[in-house]
Amino acid sequence: MFLTISTRGDAAHPATDLGYLLHKHPGKAQTFSTSHGTAHVFYPQADDAVCTAALLLEVDAVALVRKGKGKGKGRGRGGAPDAALAQYVNDRPYAASSLLAVALSGVFSSALRGVCAARPERAAAPLPLRVEVPALPARGGPDLVRKLFEPLGWTVSAEPVALDAEFPEWGDSRYVRLALESEALTLAEALRHLYVLLPVLDDAKHYWVAPDEVDKLLRAGEGWLPTHPEQKLITSRYLSRRWSLTRQAMERLELVRLAEADDSEVETIDNAVPEDTGAETEEKPAPLAVLRREAILAALREAGAARVLDLGCGQGELVRELLRDTRFTEILGVDVSVRALAIASRRLGLDRMGERQAARVRLVQGSLAYTDRRLKGYDAAVLSEVIEHLDLPRLPALEYAVFGHARPRTVVVTTPNVEYNVRWETLPAGHARHGDHRFEWTREEFRSWAAAVAGRHGYEVRLVPVGPDDPEVGPPTQMAVFHLGTENAGTARKTDGAQKEAEAA
Repeated sequence: MFLTISTRGDAAHPATDLGYLLHKHPGKAQTFSTSHGTAHVFYPQADDAVCTAALLLEVDAVALVRKGKGKGKGRGRGGAPDAALAQYVNDRPYAASSLLAVALSGVFSSALRGVCAARPERAAAPLPLRVEVPALPARGGPDLVRKLFEPLGWTVSAEPVALDAEFPEWGDSRYVRLALESEALTLAEALRHLYVLLPVLDDAKHYWVAPDEVDKLLRAGEGWLPTHPEQKLITSRYLSRRWSLTRQAMERLELVRLAEADDSEVETIDNAVPEDTGAETEEKPAPLAVLRREAILAALREAGAARVLDLGCGQGELVRELLRDTRFTEILGVDVSVRALAIASRRLGLDRMGERQAARVRLVQGSLAYTDRRLKGYDAAVLSEVIEHLDLPRLPALEYAVFGHARPRTVVVTTPNVEYNVRWETLPAGHARHGDHRFEWTREEFRSWAAAVAGRHGYEVRLVPVGPDDPEVGPPTQMAVFHLGTENAGTARKTDGAQKEAEAA
């Protein structure tokens, strides 16, 4: 198996910076042992103008079969003799496959993560890249190759390989000569694309697909897989069509997509103000987003909360406001999107924050559709403009994770009031405030949901209008403030205390 990665240099940056990014010296040929053979890294060309790194994987076909048999794998279908022979006579030593992807991740692990202490600015910047794979199995043909790579910013050349050059009438094989070019991708992004899509095109995994493959897929697919038009095919093939794993991955990708959805539309509506009346001295009303945060903070202060969860914290707007008030001694921001958390960290300046201030806040990645021990024991939790981004069938899972499992003494939930939408002049009739909203409730629908949740989990609830309370259609945002009943709050404290004692023991 063979793969090359090339880049061009310029006056400011020599092409040989590729050696720093890959953590492999251009002047040396290096050898690495892998679980399926030996990987070699060398540079056919390395100068200031052009630098090409090559990865050659020598597969030990016999050892591969023996390892497979030891795990109950590698046997031919039905035990047929020709199938048994195919274990030893096949394309694995020559055609790019999952084995090459495994070698890629092992040999270039730091580059795959975008880590380069010597050239951090180059690791974070797009490079002129060219990737060539001489023999790539492509179940789906050149058209599928283009469908997978072109949406990611690659210019694709996928030339079919003839079954036999001397007999062109026999037609093409399932292999292509692949060449990819891009000026807009970082090296880490390029390697992650290859790591996922090489085995997808081969449509085979040559090792056992365990549940942790879902985590590997989501890590390598961060930033591009949630929105890829062929997401379902990629996920299914990468996980060897194991339905339980595929379903789990698709659900997590959907949560990531929801979290990373462009908020420009909702921000426009949330920050909308009435048209200028011509009175220059008249103060414009505060944006709805600001009014909402003020209402949430007022509810938390009234509840006497000190340790607060911001569930679905996004890019950290509420976390920033909580940090400004010293009565909130511990703040945990949770979001499914790693990208959103990175933006929040940058906006909050966590890396520049003083030690005492930094000790008050943490940002962690997590899904609100699953129970999480890290969320237990807090005074209050906030779900600000979160629930409407979930499909209704998934709402009970979030409800249990927050009210049934985490059980903070206070929970604050805000969501749009669909009745108020007629007051937005910029919002077409029948449209939601944001294209990603799966529902928007009337006041009665929200009241019924809040009362049912409170009844199921031992909370008391009151509804609070946020924004101008129109006599006909109500407020633009509706807020529910849940408090654990006295008896249930005592039980929750005992349970949390017992859990802490058990963890200490």
